[in-house]
Parts: sequence; structure tokens; C-alpha cells
Amino acid sequence: MLQKIQEKISTLSSELNYRMSLWHHAKNLPAINATDKLIVDTLKKSGVYITSLEDLGFSSTSKMLATANSCTDNMVNPRDIHAGYKLPQIYTVTDLPEFFNWGMESRLQNIIEHYIGLPIAFHGVHVRKDFPNEKQLETLLWHKDSEDRRMMKVIIYLNDVTQEHGPFEYIPLPKNSLERLNNYRVDYELWRVNFLGINDDKMMKIIPKSAWKSCPGKAGTVIFADVRNILH
Repeated sequence: MLQKIQEKISTLSSELNYRMSLWHHAKNLPAINATDKLIVDTLKKSGVYITSLEDLGFSSTSKMLATANSCTDNMVNPRDIHAGYKLPQIYTVTDLPEFFNWGMESRLQNIIEHYIGLPIAFHGVHVRKDFPNEKQLETLLWHKDSEDRRMMKVIIYLNDVTQEHGPFEYIPLPKNSLERLNNYRVDYELWRVNFLGINDDKMMKIIPKSAWKSCPGKAGTVIFADVRNILH
């Protein structure tokens, strides 16, 4: 009993410190224009914002794309770990200057800092190649990432992605009490499976498929996603 009380006090203290840090840092947030404020506001409302490399207009994009496409050209055929499931091929490329420089673009950093509300940390870059799968396993299961209170993943499509290719899919942040209740129910189901993820069948019993959002797009599509708070 005492341990539970101590844990509760610790949790409340941590949350209070977090809220105070947000308040103190608000005056230090960098200036952003109206376009970027729209990105931030949309992220706060739904958890996702979709744009394009062309619209972002970063000077480092062309070199980043050339290097990214070179990486994918060298990726090997998928390796089956289960019948009907092919592992994605993933390269960690943070140390390559073409990717690091893109991730350090000041406009990108400012957008993300406004959304996070605190000084940000750059986790790194992966070039990833996914393959069609018959089974829904691992990261294909519905889940939330858990590294922090808020996170921002920036996904760039290197090829045209249609519904047949399996685009990024998510469930927007809840807008009302019923949607919040359903999100809590999903969180409970995730807790029951040690946060490893749940499949489409289980998800449909809680949140109807009509509420799911799919993100097909042409090469160069950019998806900002708070993968800590949205189901994806």
C-alpha cells in the first residue's frame, strides 16, 4: 500500500515538473510563420500532418533524397521470420551528413520544438524498405511508441505509395468523451499484451474502421506523426 502511494506521488510530481517546464519554456520557443503554426495546430488536434518535400522546400532535400535512394537500391530481398511475414529492411543512417543535415534544418526543428513545447532531442534517421505481408505481426500491429510524453516521427515516402502498398495508417487523437473512452479501452488492451500491439480484428471491436485514416501518397510525401499519442 505504501509503495503504491509513493509511486502515485512520484507520478504526480513528475507530471507537475513537466507542466512547469512547458510553462517556463513557452517564452523561449522560436518564432514560426503562419504556415508552420498551422502544422503545429493540426498536430495538436489530430496527431498527424501531411505535406510534401516540395512544400517544405529545404535546401538539403536533393542530397538527402539521392543518398536515400542509393541506400534502398542496395537493400537485399526480405527475410521471412514467419510464414507469410517478411521483415522490413532498415538502415540506420543518422551519421551520414545528407540525412543529419536534413534533420537539423532550422525550420523543421522549430516546428517540432513548438509541438513538443520543450528543447528537443534528435533521435536519428532510418531508411526503411517494407514488403507486402499476409500476416499482421510486429510493427504492423496497432500500437503506440512509448519513449516520451510527446514524440515526432517524420516519414518520407521515397516511392509512390498506394493502398495496395500498405501506406501509413493511424487513428486521430480523440475529439470527444466517447473517443477518449475508446482510446482508454485500446490502451487497456495494449497493456494486457505488454504493449506489443493488437490486430485489426481487435481494433475494430473498439474503434470502427471508418475512424481509421490511411495515408497513401506520391514519392516525396512527408508525414509528421506523434507516434507516442496516436494509434498507428
